[in-house]
Amino acid sequence: MAGGVTLSLGTLATQYGWAFVGLSVTEVMASSLKVVIGTTVNYFLDGRMNKAEILFPGVGCFLIAAILGSLVHASNAADNQEKLANNNASNAAAAADEEKDLTKHLLELEIPSQEAEPDAGTAGFLVGLEEKRSIKVLGSHTLLGLGIVVFAGIFYALFAPAFNLATNDQWHTLPAGVPHLAVYTAYFYFSLACLAVSAALNVWLLYRPMVGVPSSTLAAYVLDGDGRGLAMLAGMLCGLGNALTFMAGQAAGYAAADSVQALPLVSTFWAVALFGEYRRSSRRTYTLLASMLLMFTVAMVLLMASSGSRSIIH
Repeated sequence: MAGGVTLSLGTLATQYGWAFVGLSVTEVMASSLKVVIGTTVNYFLDGRMNKAEILFPGVGCFLIAAILGSLVHASNAADNQEKLANNNASNAAAAADEEKDLTKHLLELEIPSQEAEPDAGTAGFLVGLEEKRSIKVLGSHTLLGLGIVVFAGIFYALFAPAFNLATNDQWHTLPAGVPHLAVYTAYFYFSLACLAVSAALNVWLLYRPMVGVPSSTLAAYVLDGDGRGLAMLAGMLCGLGNALTFMAGQAAGYAAADSVQALPLVSTFWAVALFGEYRRSSRRTYTLLASMLLMFTVAMVLLMASSGSRSIIH
């Protein structure tokens, strides 16, 4: 149940991280921190069943990916500030030109022009996105977003070791002769705790929101069902992924199973292709982004290669 609590807290922090840092960097940094801490703990809990000479170089690659993720965020934030500054200068120049031509200005008032949707990555796109968000992030301090992601990564790192302890009882908390929890039984209590904490936190945040989000009520939440289907689908996919991870961990070691994940790679594709992140960014940002993804991919391959078999050590 402790694992369900930590997963719920990590997931909540991740959702704030998406707004402040972006989808791709949040997932890579949180997943990398999860691996660096969680995999190290699971390696010792599993009796060192994974190949350390392969496992820990992979953990090191994850750590490098997390550092590169913070650099990507800082570089992209600087790019966005530059775009907004250039946009403000352009608007000021345009306003001055309009004042010189009063007739043209009056005609534009009589026949309003249809403004095209701003291209992804432009200053207009960033401003429009900010207006749609409930969490306002433009101008926020870089360290705020990174701090939220680090918080998420730390709590993510704790739920797999907690589940490992629940199913294998390495600390010998059960009385002699009492069988260990099966993966499916442990997963039931894990999910129950996650549900309870998530429900309590979300109701509390409706009335006492953070980071400037307007307050709401439970009645308003019930009446507003927009996007509820996608949220439920995301929850079901998350639950299925966790269940498969735990089954793999019981068979091949949690140190490897918990860290072999393509989530950040998929989320980066979504971030760039669907949500317009990193469009029209600097070459420095693109270089850091590519390096981060490359390091994450190398780390994932190494973790896959380090897997062992639990039956060998018994």
